[in-house]
Amino acid sequence: MSTGSRAWIKPAIALAVIAGIGLTAYQSLNKHQSAPAVTFLGIKGEKITPDSLKGKVVMVNFWATSCTTCVAEMPEMVETYNKYKGQGLEFVAVAMKYDAPNYVVNFTETRQLPFKVALDVSGDAAKAYGDVAMTPTTFVIDKDGNIIKRYVGKPEFPALHALLEKALKG
Repeated sequence: MSTGSRAWIKPAIALAVIAGIGLTAYQSLNKHQSAPAVTFLGIKGEKITPDSLKGKVVMVNFWATSCTTCVAEMPEMVETYNKYKGQGLEFVAVAMKYDAPNYVVNFTETRQLPFKVALDVSGDAAKAYGDVAMTPTTFVIDKDGNIIKRYVGKPEFPALHALLEKALKG
């Protein structure tokens, strides 16, 4: 073979490598990470286990009573939960470890939060969810237990509702 007839080999290999990298990146972006198998401790001492959430679309919201954005978004979180709970939405509001339990209980009772509220006194739940440090941070988990969206800060509620509707139908 002459040198000219092999001139296409290097560009073809380069294209194959680039295509492979692109495919791998596409697949990794479209694979959803499984939600960690965390048992939350509710404010009344009850355990909220992964089994009790199985087969449901779940929102896990890390928040704190000292977080102004968390407090400001809570009425919309309540509206979202009330709108979709009949379709299978479960909601766990997880108070950060630095939040005083009596503040969390008081906030829950005075605001009449209709969903499960948990205390992360050890910080293990925040660690399991990827070292959550910023509040609010909300995870949307599909019926198969995969994290399909992570919001840091207040979600765009119309987009969140569209995501929940799609997940609840799936």
